[in-house]
Amino acid sequence: MAEHLHLPVLLNETLQLLEPKSDGIFVDATLGLGGHAEAILNIANNIKVIGIDQDTEAIAHARKRLRKFGDRITIVHSNFIDIKEVLKASGQTQVDGILADLGVSSLQFDSGQRGFSFRFDAPLDMRMDADSGDPTAAQMLAEFSEEEIANIIYQYGEERFSRRIARRIVWKREIGEPITTTAELAEAVEKSVKRNPKDKIHPATRTFQALRIAVNREIEILEQFLIDSVDSLKNEGRLAVITFHSLEDRIVKQTLQKLSGKCFCPPRIPQCMCGAVRRVEILTRKPTVPTESEMRENPRSRSAKLRAIRKLS
Repeated sequence: MAEHLHLPVLLNETLQLLEPKSDGIFVDATLGLGGHAEAILNIANNIKVIGIDQDTEAIAHARKRLRKFGDRITIVHSNFIDIKEVLKASGQTQVDGILADLGVSSLQFDSGQRGFSFRFDAPLDMRMDADSGDPTAAQMLAEFSEEEIANIIYQYGEERFSRRIARRIVWKREIGEPITTTAELAEAVEKSVKRNPKDKIHPATRTFQALRIAVNREIEILEQFLIDSVDSLKNEGRLAVITFHSLEDRIVKQTLQKLSGKCFCPPRIPQCMCGAVRRVEILTRKPTVPTESEMRENPRSRSAKLRAIRKLS
């Protein structure tokens, strides 16, 4: 396995905010290859971790990496939206800390068959749980209307040429050449977008991000996961979340602010109607970001932002 697969993002900063202690029970809600979980388990020889992941390939790697910890690690094939059910099945009701690293793992991104990257010509799948039976990205592009595709690309990719891209995707479909591979999608985007020579990212980057988010319902389930995580913490327990793009970070920031008691109602409303109640203390007034040395060592960390809270008694 390539070396960068072993580099968990913002590791030291995450451990400082989670404060793993002896006898603690922690949840790694996005286990991935197990780097964060391994570091938590190494803090003390009686810490336990419940790892959740929906990617069976990642789970197989994590099992090998973490088997030295024996029954101190429990690995569950599930989506983090089911955190309450996972805890109940594990015999727990509340835990000392929860971590969620919302980035696509290097294993997924570097796979030549999963369709996450335009660096490989592969079937346009993009499902993090390849065994789920849910629609693939190719199926979405084959079935959704031009407006629906444009909205996904604009909302989740913040792509200003979303309508042009959607128009070309649907046109290809209508002439009997539906887009089914990563190379075909990347080509369609490149022909639709006016590329700025100063732009360092590939023109298809935002579209691929948007489709991945839509396929896996990443934004749709994020706010509820955060609320359920706070419910699942013991008093004084901590939640740490690492995001990798602005839309994701905005939802985490606003949800945690609301859980800290900040009201989002319009100022003229005489009484709070949004239901804000102070349940947590925000530990990161500004998000923690990688150091220059980490970004040099692991370039994929460059867009990471870490936010954390402590549950109030």
